[in-house]
Amino acid sequence: MVNRTTLTVQTSAMLPEANQINSSADSMVLPLVRPLKIGPLVVDPPILQAPMAGFTNFAFRQVVRDYGGAGLQATEMVNARGFAWLDDHAQEHPDRLWGVRDEARPLAVQIWDNDPEVMARVGRRLVEEYRVSVVDINFGCPVKQVTQRAHSGSYLLRHPETMHAIISRLVKACAPTPVTAKIRLGCTKRCANPSEIAQLVEEAGAAALTVHGRTAEEYFKGSADWNQIAALKQHLKRIPLIGNGDLDSAAKVVHAFRHYQVDGVMIARAALGRPWLFAQAAAALRGQPIPPDPTLEQQRQCMLRHFHLVVDRFGPAKGTQLMRKYACCYAQGKAGARNFRCNVAHVETPEQFYQVVERDFPREQTAVCS
Repeated sequence: MVNRTTLTVQTSAMLPEANQINSSADSMVLPLVRPLKIGPLVVDPPILQAPMAGFTNFAFRQVVRDYGGAGLQATEMVNARGFAWLDDHAQEHPDRLWGVRDEARPLAVQIWDNDPEVMARVGRRLVEEYRVSVVDINFGCPVKQVTQRAHSGSYLLRHPETMHAIISRLVKACAPTPVTAKIRLGCTKRCANPSEIAQLVEEAGAAALTVHGRTAEEYFKGSADWNQIAALKQHLKRIPLIGNGDLDSAAKVVHAFRHYQVDGVMIARAALGRPWLFAQAAAALRGQPIPPDPTLEQQRQCMLRHFHLVVDRFGPAKGTQLMRKYACCYAQGKAGARNFRCNVAHVETPEQFYQVVERDFPREQTAVCS
């Protein structure tokens, strides 16, 4: 939980969204952010890497781990029903569990479905066979394939009784490994019920609640509503509140702890092309100077390490195809990014990938003296 003792970090001018932190002489006072406790698990720093379908596989997690700063990492979300089917038919478990058996801990695996018994069965397998640190339940995914077709993810926010059954059954099956839940503010603004859901999550036995500050119908449009996230704190008596949404800088992480009384934060999309963001946020919370972004050459080398990990797992053809979307993330926001994205989106082989990276990935601008 957040201790009101204070620490000092270096900062400059105030931004509309948060405090811009750098190494200037100005300073501000922050709460001393203590480690996050999720049941018996201590998460230090209290900065979590979000589970993101199609992105947070072992390769990405390893790159994040190289930089440090993430107190708890998570897999991509795993379809519990699909896992159970593979198990029944003696098939290899999902690719989304790549690396989990031997990976450093702590590590969370997020699962989704609407059947309490299937969820409990898969949760137990994850605890007994994979020795995961946390089993997280996805009640926030807004994608139609999950909500409309499978009646899972954020769809279940309309069915709190099913949520309660899933959580309570999973808690019992996974004990003593903690079970957590991730939600949105509601399905729509008209029928948002976050306080009711927060209380239900706690009553059902979950060890922590993560809240993304948008409704499902908003997807990722507009801005996350951190005031609504903060309002849920009063409804939780025993478990920590973790905030998620629009955390794309160390400054905004500091701002979240300082103004919204959360016990932890979860960083998602902003880290896909900036895996060093966790280390920057962790330094800010410790009151230390914020490490600068790596140089573009260092970022290029980071991307190539990511590529090598993916190809080692999936082979040259599939690995190269998968890396297209990751590579686009690394270039986002940089001069020349559009040209790089257009070209890398069509590569088919490692040789083509290397050629495009060498030719088109943004480079440092050299000053010309006249």
